[in-house]
Amino acid sequence: MNIEKERAQSKQSNESKKAQLKILLVDDEYFNYEMLAATLCGEFSLSYANSGTSCLSSAIAELPDAILLDVCMPGLDGYDTCRLLKNTPETQNIPVVMVSGLESEREQKAGFNAGCDAYVVKPFSVKVLVDKIKTLVQE
Repeated sequence: MNIEKERAQSKQSNESKKAQLKILLVDDEYFNYEMLAATLCGEFSLSYANSGTSCLSSAIAELPDAILLDVCMPGLDGYDTCRLLKNTPETQNIPVVMVSGLESEREQKAGFNAGCDAYVVKPFSVKVLVDKIKTLVQE
């Protein structure tokens, strides 16, 4: 009877893992990924890219349900990365949430002009971020 119970629990666990949304977090600071991973790992299945360039290749290869994209990164910044994502057929429909410490109306407008679906200013409420992601993915 214990074996049957374990199999049932294992099956439920596997089904819940399948049901988790896949989120690609893009940030040049690995520490930021670790912080978000610690708070979001129960909600989502997370993967990490450390640059705009690696974001593009990861997004095409993995097709995440949503992308959390830092704005300030060396090389290909968040705005340019978002433009490329939204102009690439394989990734154009993936919701992009820009996450940034840049809070001015000008910066947020630049994010939406680049094609992001939401703009979240750091520091932010994890609950608000989770709700925003879930809303965007369900649209």
